[in-house]
Amino acid sequence: MSANASVARPRARSHLYRLAVALVALGLTATACTSSDDAAEPATETATAADAGAADTAAGATETTTADMADDEAAAPTETEPIRVGSLLDETGPLNIYGTPMADATRLAIADINAKGGVLGRQLELVALDSKSDQNEYIAGADQLVARDLAVVHAGITSASREAIRPIFDEAELLYFYNVLYEGGVCDRNTFVTGVVPTQQLQVLIPWAIKNMGPRLYVLAADYNYGQISADWVREYAAENGGEIVGEDFFPLDVAEFGTTISEVQNASPDAVVSLLVGGAHMSFYSQYNAAGVNADIPIVSTTFGLGSEQVALDAASSEGIVVAYPYFEELDTSVNAAFVTAWQNEFGGDYPYITDLAVYVWEGWHLWADAVNAAGTLDRDAVIAQLESGVSFGSPKGEVSMDGGSHHLIQPVSLARANASNGFDVFETFDNIPPSFEQDVCDLIASPDTNEQFTP
Repeated sequence: MSANASVARPRARSHLYRLAVALVALGLTATACTSSDDAAEPATETATAADAGAADTAAGATETTTADMADDEAAAPTETEPIRVGSLLDETGPLNIYGTPMADATRLAIADINAKGGVLGRQLELVALDSKSDQNEYIAGADQLVARDLAVVHAGITSASREAIRPIFDEAELLYFYNVLYEGGVCDRNTFVTGVVPTQQLQVLIPWAIKNMGPRLYVLAADYNYGQISADWVREYAAENGGEIVGEDFFPLDVAEFGTTISEVQNASPDAVVSLLVGGAHMSFYSQYNAAGVNADIPIVSTTFGLGSEQVALDAASSEGIVVAYPYFEELDTSVNAAFVTAWQNEFGGDYPYITDLAVYVWEGWHLWADAVNAAGTLDRDAVIAQLESGVSFGSPKGEVSMDGGSHHLIQPVSLARANASNGFDVFETFDNIPPSFEQDVCDLIASPDTNEQFTP
């Protein structure tokens, strides 16, 4: 663990247009802005990666198709033309438990930005592609987006998807935001990350687990780069805090049967299980663990539980008591979050399952980009990167966040919470302004802008 990875001090505890106007009135951002009843709605195009050119746009919006691209490239943009921006997320398929709220947050953010006057006085037009939880669709979708003359792309959920599409956006010099918690270490001038990293999340969670549950930990993880590298971080934080890893198991994303593993956990008799499981299939672990009666004796802490609203989908007996650490929870008691939750529910309904941590990373990513472009006064990629690297900040529903210029990762709060019997979480401790310390140590893109790799512990 890096020398500067010290834990920060804990503190105490519609219609898209109508929603966007409501968000303005509620003051979700610090900047003053105006809107009018005849303000344009955001132009939105949604498609699968394979059908990007044929998708319908939102009512009243001008459709942008692949067939129009030659004309678009020939004509110089005017000061009133929409600015096209891209999104590529798992809106269908087994990973849509994460992608659905992220896609909702994308459209919400675009509507809010447009209602506040847009970017450089122009409205944003969203080209939203569905990757269908398919790696090949991700690659095809990235190629489609590169061809669409976009200003920025916010894309990817799994680390595998990110590493498949990041080189495509790099080569095209198309600015890329990755709005997901992940295993950390990406250092790439063209990429900005809003998600929490292990030196923020596990730095809080693992010491708490060892202190409150005991030193013997058993790790269950998804078998790809997120789970593997995160497990390395668990080992590091366990060793630094007097803990030990008594067992590890890694599972492909389609594995849904955990009986043998649960027996192995019982035999190892750890003080706690650390879950780094991912996706809809892995959700079955929690119900099987409860059915075996293990959760009464061996509690669970997790870096992923709740990101797909698992606490809503599972019965209370399978989820209650699981301890997690995230920057955002719907229950956070702040005025900005109260306004955000009200506005979200006004748009999507009071019965929306849960506003996830991932949704707020997306909200932040779009607003940080828009604020940086407006401050730069241009869409020029280098100018926008320089503005983002200057340390831009944003008043998020989870608290103030700021971009660390050298690493392109956020400095942000992290809260500990426990799943309750009401399909939500009880937040019991919050830590402010935790830096991405590992990324700061290994990555300085201001001093070395040509660096392009993923560092690992």
